[in-house]
Amino acid sequence: MLLPCALHSLLCALSCAWWLHGGAASRLKSPSLPIQPETEPLPFKGTSGCSFGGRFYSLEDKWHPDLGEPFGIMHCVQCHCEPQKSRRGKVSGKVNCKNIKQDCPALDCDNPVQLAGHCCKTCLQGGKKQIDSVLNTFDYFRRKSKEREEELHKSYNDRSYLSSEDVGPGESRTDFVAVLTGLKDLWLPSSSGVARVRFTLTRSSLTFSITYQRMGRPTKIAFLDSDGTPAFEYRVPKGDSDMICGVWKNVAEPLLRQLQSEQMHISMSTGQRDEVEGRIIKHRALFAETFSSILTSEEENSAMGGIAMLTLSDTENNLHFILILQGLIQHRDRDPILVPIRVQLLYRQHILREIRANITSHDPDFAEVLTDLNSRELFWLSRGQLEIAVAAEGQDPRQISGFITGRKSCDTIQSVMSSSDALIPGKTGGVGSAIFNLHDNGTLQYQVQVAGLTNDVVSLTIELKPRRRNKRSVLYDLTPEFSKATGQAIGSWSRLEARHIHMLLQNELFINVATAHSQEGELRGQIKALPYSGLEAPRHELPTPLAGHFVSPPVRTGASGHAWVSVDRHCHLHYEILVAGLSQTDDLTVNARLHGLAEIGELDDSTHMRLLTGFYGSKAQGVLKDISVELLKHLDQGTAFIQVSTKLNPRGEIRGRVHVPNNCEFGTRSEAEEEEEELEDFLSKDPEELKKDPHTCFFENQHYPHGSSWTPNYDKCFSCICQKRTVICDPVICPALTCSRTIKPEGKCCPICDERKELKDVKAPERVDEHPEGCYFEGDQKMHAPGTTWHPFVPPFGYIKCAVCSCKGSTGEVHCEKVTCPMLTCSHPVRRHPTDCCKVCPQEERTTAALEHSDMMQADSPRYCKFGKNYYHNSDSWHPWVPLFGEMKCINCWCDHGVTKCQRKQCPLLTCSNITRTEGSCCPECLDDKEEDDMVMKAPDKRQTWRHH
Repeated sequence: MLLPCALHSLLCALSCAWWLHGGAASRLKSPSLPIQPETEPLPFKGTSGCSFGGRFYSLEDKWHPDLGEPFGIMHCVQCHCEPQKSRRGKVSGKVNCKNIKQDCPALDCDNPVQLAGHCCKTCLQGGKKQIDSVLNTFDYFRRKSKEREEELHKSYNDRSYLSSEDVGPGESRTDFVAVLTGLKDLWLPSSSGVARVRFTLTRSSLTFSITYQRMGRPTKIAFLDSDGTPAFEYRVPKGDSDMICGVWKNVAEPLLRQLQSEQMHISMSTGQRDEVEGRIIKHRALFAETFSSILTSEEENSAMGGIAMLTLSDTENNLHFILILQGLIQHRDRDPILVPIRVQLLYRQHILREIRANITSHDPDFAEVLTDLNSRELFWLSRGQLEIAVAAEGQDPRQISGFITGRKSCDTIQSVMSSSDALIPGKTGGVGSAIFNLHDNGTLQYQVQVAGLTNDVVSLTIELKPRRRNKRSVLYDLTPEFSKATGQAIGSWSRLEARHIHMLLQNELFINVATAHSQEGELRGQIKALPYSGLEAPRHELPTPLAGHFVSPPVRTGASGHAWVSVDRHCHLHYEILVAGLSQTDDLTVNARLHGLAEIGELDDSTHMRLLTGFYGSKAQGVLKDISVELLKHLDQGTAFIQVSTKLNPRGEIRGRVHVPNNCEFGTRSEAEEEEEELEDFLSKDPEELKKDPHTCFFENQHYPHGSSWTPNYDKCFSCICQKRTVICDPVICPALTCSRTIKPEGKCCPICDERKELKDVKAPERVDEHPEGCYFEGDQKMHAPGTTWHPFVPPFGYIKCAVCSCKGSTGEVHCEKVTCPMLTCSHPVRRHPTDCCKVCPQEERTTAALEHSDMMQADSPRYCKFGKNYYHNSDSWHPWVPLFGEMKCINCWCDHGVTKCQRKQCPLLTCSNITRTEGSCCPECLDDKEEDDMVMKAPDKRQTWRHH
């Protein structure tokens, strides 16, 4: 096991110096090794915090360092990201770690126990309480499940059941909204565009859905902190949709606090300098909103707009609405004034309702209710034909307006149908799955599929929640569109009433599948919105159905589910799994597994089993990156399976066959290949877009993106790189040749050995046939002739003299290796030039003594290892010393040709029933054997004087 990166971080955090092997200097000398990315994306420039062990921590964060195998999590060490202020007032983070074992309380019990994951020992009674608290957490979910079953037969007016979400501990959600309008600028014309953004914060991930009007498709979205500094930028993918969906992952803790306190803004810009901006706020209307409208002005460069959030009353035809207005009220005085406004409900420019009121200039939001909408008004509302207009009256009359439609978002309206959720619950092993799409004109498109049923389908219906048990209330019959051959029903429902749209978006509708054996329904599922996750899952397509019927042998279960699976351009697997009807009493934890099979029947073969995740509730999602070529092949051929196993059915309770066509015959792509493709995408951008990037370099009358490298026109023997508006050009450094005769080919910068005395003989005939152009090297982006050698060019460091690359003419491959420095016997070696790789002796100074400390500092020598501040010879072994913890005697480290490897001591398997662990021992012991040893130690013997502490 190699020395973990987190252990480096812990040592570095305590010593404030890069004295570990593998630090900054070592990275500069090892260009042939790929640069390892952080496990999580680094924060945007301007975000303060601490980087530790490949992860980023916000200011004031505390954690126990995870040093990886074999060390594990150091529960007795606590690290803290402390804010540090420089002389210029800039705040940065500094990692400070301390041993907290000394803070453990004194215990008055006889036999304290060491609980897993804890530093301090605990009395058995206290430990029992802690375990009980965990069980109480599970008890909470069971009670919630029971409460929902009881709520099922209440009136649909009570939304406590239908609006609740299946979220686990720490999974609370917070919704935000923002209205974006043009900015007032003295020099540039303002935008007439208006955008509405709906946000959902889950843990540290912020998803957003954006709709916009009166502006072109945006190209960039920026989140601004309280100082107006960009904290995160999102580049909008190309497309023709008026909906933008995105996610900001791993939001830093300070920014989360700003978000919760409504101090953040969001801006959106297009390629034509059309920019809108607004503040991100919480709002009480987001929970109940089912209809919405974006309010725009017909004036050019108006820089004003707003949104309307609307909802119907549960029992009466009253339309409640809240207006959020921006730029409509022109008042710059400090003291607020009352401004008269007029709100109208229109149909084809005809005024149906009108409300006049006064609002304050500093708080231009307005809430009201339109009572007793008649049947025509409700019909026009359902068809998206009602318009709401808001006008400011007085000396400067201005107006904004927009059509009212069903609420828009990137969420997916879907349903999983299971026999466990049927009105008469059963365990049939069948499954139903449905997705819906609501259009502005009130049309609801649907795609439904069923499988594994006990008998033929006799009806497929969309229904209300029953007012009484087994008393169904059918809204729409999908049976005429159902095909027995495919098991699917695909069509549209064009007569939704406004009340139906309201109930659909409040998760108050159900879909029911009745069969010949179950006339009231064999399968049933709630139609509800699945929040947008940010994953590249094809939610517009029918998902893969998961059923006990597909397990071999089939499982008669009341559970079912469906899954969206996709493979992205990097050959990473994105998955979203939803289940319904699982028994939360017996199966609290659900495991989702992906099965890759050569044959469908070989279900007992676990060699291709890959664990995706464990999840609580009804949903699991994520990305699997390290996928084997064989598994990708099975996905492409349709011989892979998603399987959900439970405690009751560990070999699979529900399963579904997955077919994901892909072009990943060479497996998952490396990070370097992904970065290269991203750079190519950036280079292929519109030149006008490239000019707007603040990090772009302008050189020789051409723009280059940050991070790119090229050969300049003024000298082909130079290489240039762009580093945040700065161009750095270095001359090509030629490697030293040991041959007696060299030549310099035409058009090349470095000489090569002329082994055959003739230039035409330099290239072997077989090389010309196979690879006439030689090798292409990504670093300098040049072709190299077969047989040539060169020092690699690695942005942003330039040419690296501590490595030499060569072109293999027979294969066209580039092979790079580190330069091996010679052993030195002098006491004070030096580098003749700062760019030299190896040190040399300044004079003919030689010594036969053991290797000096300065010789060991040659990072290029593979014979010695450096661990902490100590150096070790090849094959040396030792117990590692970890700061704040001391010597770890249960872990052995050894030096293997310059590489430090560590392994935890393997403990024997004990067969006794009474097991104990003594202080300072690595492995548990049998209590009976320990008592015998104690008797031996008490006997009068010379060995009694030798003790090991």
